[in-house]
Amino acid sequence: MSLVGGIVIFCITWMVVLFTVLPWGVRPQSEEEGEIEPGTVESAPTNPRIWMKFALTTVITTLIFIIIWTIIEMDLIDFRAFFQNI
Repeated sequence: MSLVGGIVIFCITWMVVLFTVLPWGVRPQSEEEGEIEPGTVESAPTNPRIWMKFALTTVITTLIFIIIWTIIEMDLIDFRAFFQNI
């Protein structure tokens, strides 16, 4: 796998994992006690903890990328032969 290919795979995987992680632990303002922040809808999250989700996304993506890199570098699955037969 080339450097550019690895970066592309990492970035695409990071975005997919981010959209999977984003809804974890989100509580809307309507479920929390207290007033709804002026100028926001009641379904807006109270404390999205976005930096924690970015860190968690990076850790999960790194583990997935290591698995993908291992499969490609050790030729556990020969993707070139697979796609040539299609």
